[in-house]
Amino acid sequence: MPIFQYVARGADGKTVNGTAEAPDQGSIMRMLREKGLTATQITASTAKVAAPRKRRGKGGRVRLDDMVVFSQQMAVMIRAGLPLIEVLDILAEQTERRSLANVVRQIEKDVEAGASLTEAMGKYPTIFGQFYLSMVRAGEASGMLDTILDQVATYLERIASLQRKIKSAIMYPSTVTVIAIGITIFLLLKVVPVFQSIFDSLGGDLPLPTKITIFLSNVIQHYWWLVLICLVVFIIMISQWRKTKNGRFAMDKMALKVPIFGQLLLKSAVAKFCRTLGTLIRSGVNILYALEITAKTAGNAVIESAVLKTRASIQAGESLTKPLIEADVFPPMVTRMIDVGERTGALEGMLVKIADFYEDQVNAMVAGLTSLIEPLLIVFLGLIVGFIVISMFLPMFKMIELVSK
Repeated sequence: MPIFQYVARGADGKTVNGTAEAPDQGSIMRMLREKGLTATQITASTAKVAAPRKRRGKGGRVRLDDMVVFSQQMAVMIRAGLPLIEVLDILAEQTERRSLANVVRQIEKDVEAGASLTEAMGKYPTIFGQFYLSMVRAGEASGMLDTILDQVATYLERIASLQRKIKSAIMYPSTVTVIAIGITIFLLLKVVPVFQSIFDSLGGDLPLPTKITIFLSNVIQHYWWLVLICLVVFIIMISQWRKTKNGRFAMDKMALKVPIFGQLLLKSAVAKFCRTLGTLIRSGVNILYALEITAKTAGNAVIESAVLKTRASIQAGESLTKPLIEADVFPPMVTRMIDVGERTGALEGMLVKIADFYEDQVNAMVAGLTSLIEPLLIVFLGLIVGFIVISMFLPMFKMIELVSK
């Protein structure tokens, strides 16, 4: 029976070294788990460590989809009994995103040097945010890292799916609006001047719509640089204001009140809030720390403010729901269900149910918007082009009417 050398970490973070005789590495892992230890490295006396080989992969920044696959694979390998060092080595080899593979390789070196997985991941906050780190910390402390990583993967997959649906709902009208602006500029630059020269040669007073169209055409032709400068300055001013605390809060509040899309953003924000808080509580994260992380990952300043007030309320010994009601953002059903969950001790389950409900609402709303927005945008595009065309032909109709008399 072979002899294995192992390096493990206890719940208190201390490193334990030792040797044990067992038929395979899985037996060593089970033995260590029974002792409340998490293996970071297991090596057979005759084992040879292969040098990592370089591999090509995708470039660019790490996306949520990459983190979903990474978390799922890590959970599967840890559950199968592989040591953490070997798991990280395999992940670094097979991860397609080069930037993530390089980070995993550095994490492997840090863990091998004696750092905990949470400490090693904490050096890369742009990839492993506070939510991810808090979940991994809870997994290491409880010895249930594989289960926690499964929960992380499920959470990230749902959030990624939610983001894709929001983007798809906004992308179509944005694209049609850009096309409408492009067609309008083309008509003002190329078509309207031809009619304007005809009207100038004929003389006479022009109808008001025609005057408006010709005025816009002249502005675009002769003062396009001024329009462009004004547009750039406006965008810069808005972006700078958006970076301030008051500006971000005001813009996020306005976004939640935009017709149709405001409700979509609100429902997705509520779903994300409940999903994040429920997942953290289920993993054993302290409620105050869970609320702090939920606030920072909310993605909306109004929701963030309400969650931080809720955290302060709990610190003062008050209820969870009162600040949420006072924020006047969360629907009554949400605050009622959270209140019931808090009073019955089933807050985690209630939050998950709310998240599931609102994710279904977002799915239904996106499907409905797709069928509703298409005809509305066609009408919008038709009105713009139709106004320009009619304004150009109104003088013609007037001339025909005068000639017929």
